Amino acid sequence: MRITELLKKETVIIELSSTSKLDVIDELVSKLDEAGRLQDKEQYKQAILTREGQSTTGIGEGIAIPHAKTAAVKTPAIAFGRSTKGIDYESLDGQPSHLFFMIAASEGANNEHLETLSNLSSLLMDVGFREKLMQVKSPEELIRAIDDKQSESEEDEAPVEVKTEGQQKVLAVTACPTGIAHTYMAADALKAKAKEMNIDLKVETNGSTGVKNKLTQEEIDGALVIIVAADKQVEMARFNGKKVIQVPVAQGIRKPEELLTRAVNQDAPIYKAEQTKKEKTEDGEKSGFYKHLMNGVSNMLPFVVGGGLLIAISFIFGINASDPNDPSYNPIAGALMTIGSANAFKLMIPVLAGFIAMSIADRPGLAPGMIGGYMATTGDAGFLGGLIAGFLAGYVVLLIKKAFSSLPSSFEGLKPVLIYPFFGILITGAIMYVLVGPLKSVMDGLTGWLEGLGTGNLVVLGLILGGMMSIDMGGPINKAAFTFGIAMIDAGNYAPHAAIMAGGMTPPLGLALATTLFKHKFTKQEREAGKTAYFMGASFITEGAIPFAAADPGRVIPSAVIGSAITGALTLAFGIGLPAPHGGIFVIPFVTGNWALYVLSIIIGTVITALLVGFLKKPVK
Repeated sequence: MRITELLKKETVIIELSSTSKLDVIDELVSKLDEAGRLQDKEQYKQAILTREGQSTTGIGEGIAIPHAKTAAVKTPAIAFGRSTKGIDYESLDGQPSHLFFMIAASEGANNEHLETLSNLSSLLMDVGFREKLMQVKSPEELIRAIDDKQSESEEDEAPVEVKTEGQQKVLAVTACPTGIAHTYMAADALKAKAKEMNIDLKVETNGSTGVKNKLTQEEIDGALVIIVAADKQVEMARFNGKKVIQVPVAQGIRKPEELLTRAVNQDAPIYKAEQTKKEKTEDGEKSGFYKHLMNGVSNMLPFVVGGGLLIAISFIFGINASDPNDPSYNPIAGALMTIGSANAFKLMIPVLAGFIAMSIADRPGLAPGMIGGYMATTGDAGFLGGLIAGFLAGYVVLLIKKAFSSLPSSFEGLKPVLIYPFFGILITGAIMYVLVGPLKSVMDGLTGWLEGLGTGNLVVLGLILGGMMSIDMGGPINKAAFTFGIAMIDAGNYAPHAAIMAGGMTPPLGLALATTLFKHKFTKQEREAGKTAYFMGASFITEGAIPFAAADPGRVIPSAVIGSAITGALTLAFGIGLPAPHGGIFVIPFVTGNWALYVLSIIIGTVITALLVGFLKKPVK
């Protein structure tokens, strides 16, 4: 497929009017939407911003490739924009960006589309091609230039691996969260530099279309050093005992010569699979409790959201309509409750525990973690039991790996299929067998305590949970409150989650209202962002307030925390519950209690946040 089948005249802007990163994103998203390529403009824009939050797509050399793969895309497409003056896009080299390619990949994009999108990334590594794009005068000329370059690239395509006598091979793995642009740009940069340096190199890419050029065990065994340039989890256990350089994918693009020089000089630590989860990687981030927990929570969420919404919908027929022995019984409500509660929710805790364990011990941790989580579910040990099972299984498997590390190499094939699962499940299961009873008592006690709280104590609880949603707006404290709310839903107490969801909506809504009421205290860019924040707040995307908080944390964060805390307190004071494990206007019909009072609580918190921000902020000069 040609790149120009995805990049059309109607998605080209020869000279951007934007002057900032957010403006560029807005302008290119609007261009795609006007061309009819998007299902949901705001949802796609949020996907782009989420990707930017993981790491900037301003790769340097004047290029930025914002991209997202989401159901908000109707037709896979590319939008192009150019800024002759240059725009600060927070690029990796700190220099302005001039060429912008926004990639829109649909959730069900076929491999041919994804391959084409990745080819664009490879073409942009050519300096002469980039210079030519800076000179084009019209959309037609731009499209011809890209077509010619792709044809030239296909004609010149040749193996890039250089065989060097007497030198061991250097291997590399590249991967980015989306797997469309950075994955292949890092691979191309490394291969081009290896050819220049006469280094024997093979690169495995972990992209949207799957793993390509996969490293064989024979190649790994004979490798000098392995470079892993990745921003997402790749299969690492296979490198155990080898020298491995671990860096973000951006360094593969920006510093290929430095990485290859280190590889040739064997300047790399020995990778030990058993301990890497505790060690600090070279990008300065530390793996630990929070990372493992979030790995479990993120994989659990589809079960929670899907099952929870089905349960909530069943309540529309009546709070007891799913009970065959109740006069209000409705078979549809019964079916929804069975699917959501008896099935999806039953898998919630095993999945949580399994993926926590997998984050700690890689793939061998999954089965013991899920078994431990299932024991917690069937033993009514609840969410707490699942958390303990996940961490227990993960570290048990690490110990097992260490215990059997001295076995002869002939046993390597038995470890993942027999030794690790057998001893992992046995030990984790035996410990959970003992722990389930006491953990059930703890969960019963916590649930009983919450149910026995008087109105005054509920208000305090609401203040705390609501405020936690705004302190770091999507960070660990926010996620801790969210996780507690999910645990309470699982225990059958819907009140805490109502406070949490309402409290999470008020920061973006409050900041959006502030930009409307106090326009003279916000820049034009902030006022534009405020319009988006209305939609983000209504959709329970607390992160919509982050740009405002980052610009003025001393005034914005306290205002948001106070507004959210008051919303949470009011929600519990009004006796509202929320069985749906999500927030936003979409779940308002599913609240238990008076939905109008739930909405009122959100409005009051929103207004308080807006007024506090308006009072505290100084006018913009």
